[in-house]
Amino acid sequence: MPIAADLPDDIDALKELVVARTAERDTFKVERDVIATERDVAVAERDAAKAGLLSKTLEAEKLKFELARLKRMTFGASSERIMREIEQLELKLEELESDAAEDASTASSEPTPDEQPAEAREKKRRRQLPEHLPRTTKTHEPASPKCSTCGGDRLRKVGEDVTEMLEYIPGRFEVVRHVRPAYSCRACEAMMQASMPALPIPRGQAGPGLLAHIAIAKYCDHVPLYRQAEIYARDGVDLDRATLADWIGRIAWLVRPLADRIGEHVMAGSVIHADDTPIPVLAPGNGKTKTGRLWVYLRDERPHAGPAPPAALYRYTPDRKGEHCRVHLAPFRGHLHADGYSGFQELYESAQGMPATVTEVACWAHARRKFFDVHHKNGSPIAKQALDKIGALFDVERLIAGQAPEQRRRVRRDHARLKLDALKLWFDEQLKLIPGKSDLAGAIRYARSRWDALTRYVDDGRLEISNNAAENAIRPLKLGAKNWLFLGSDAGGERAAIFYTLIRTAKLNGVEPEAYLREVLTCIGEHPINRIDELLPWNVARPATRSVAA
Repeated sequence: MPIAADLPDDIDALKELVVARTAERDTFKVERDVIATERDVAVAERDAAKAGLLSKTLEAEKLKFELARLKRMTFGASSERIMREIEQLELKLEELESDAAEDASTASSEPTPDEQPAEAREKKRRRQLPEHLPRTTKTHEPASPKCSTCGGDRLRKVGEDVTEMLEYIPGRFEVVRHVRPAYSCRACEAMMQASMPALPIPRGQAGPGLLAHIAIAKYCDHVPLYRQAEIYARDGVDLDRATLADWIGRIAWLVRPLADRIGEHVMAGSVIHADDTPIPVLAPGNGKTKTGRLWVYLRDERPHAGPAPPAALYRYTPDRKGEHCRVHLAPFRGHLHADGYSGFQELYESAQGMPATVTEVACWAHARRKFFDVHHKNGSPIAKQALDKIGALFDVERLIAGQAPEQRRRVRRDHARLKLDALKLWFDEQLKLIPGKSDLAGAIRYARSRWDALTRYVDDGRLEISNNAAENAIRPLKLGAKNWLFLGSDAGGERAAIFYTLIRTAKLNGVEPEAYLREVLTCIGEHPINRIDELLPWNVARPATRSVAA
């Protein structure tokens, strides 16, 4: 505040000064209140996160107790049923422990040491890596041979720090020793030492190759974590399920931005394929399973020589309500290859005087399947004729695979259009000759009711005759379900969708998934988020990631 001698003599000027000082005071109060509110919100969120982690920890301990009890009962008349319960509990524990790790990584800030509970402040004993494993030493010298403080070149070695990491080289384990010699300057006694390379998991003992291998084994080879632990134990490496689950949760958090970016790329396309499949999920509380859904949205322009790299986006939902797929497709504008699922229908309809943003493209393979079922069931000659006529449409497509859109449109107009017109008349004639309630009549009515969507591909060379591309992307999940039986939780389904997105997109681009994940996890810890596109599968150009099959 100004002293009396500095105050203006003019009354109006004095009033203006008072008003200005009052406004400054009020502004300061508002800013102080905002800061206090933000601090209170941050504390509340942190406390809620702690409560959530504590709840999951208690539930995990309860499951471990039940698991130990069941393992003591594995002999006897009901041993098969008990083994099934043990498998359920193992998978549930995997998801709980992965959830806790992902939640811990997601937290934007950590409490200060004074705020941490005493047991958290206690230093955990670092796991001793097996002595029998081969060791590779990587020495990290300071960037410059001169003192960073005074520029002197008389350095003497005074010690070194050694960090051991368990790594997986395809086919075997090894320990990588990161050695960082410490030097002191003879002139000024300043210390110099290279910094430790960025680790995928801070202060962790798992190298990027091992983490990539665990993730690929779980989500590509469909080997649950508790089975992986048993496999690694045979090599003399003690990695329990809880440790593996913690690693999976943490790397899921790390690579989530990549999966999100792939999703943006898919939805930016003008033509995509969509499909879904049921996935059994362990329901909380009762040990039974419910049915969740895994959806796939595929962008692949290779059949019409498009320039965009192919990509597959997977999404998990706890049920098959149509609202889920409509939320997924909200940013999409263009043609959608899909089956006749009613949940997509709202996307094809105009609303509030605005035209529909999505155009339906139906699948001839889906329509053909209904005639195949009829013929397989009773050998119907009419169904066989329908199969032959639809097969002729697919013969046209084989001639134009990989050609430019205009060439595809021209060939379809000259050859497929005539076949479709003839097939339409033939369908109408057959409906007059066969029982209206027969399966064959139902198959014909299915095709006729979707005729516009089924024939839309003829006039647009970017479109496909079928939705087989999406079905091929969803098929490996159905095969994998036979191995892991069910997902452990809804959160586990969302985590699986992240890894499926990365793995399938890598395969579509001719990139070996495990090598790709290893490359990503090696550098993602320090990679700028605004350059995340550099780590997308189609931008990883190192020869080591390229698939031999591709």
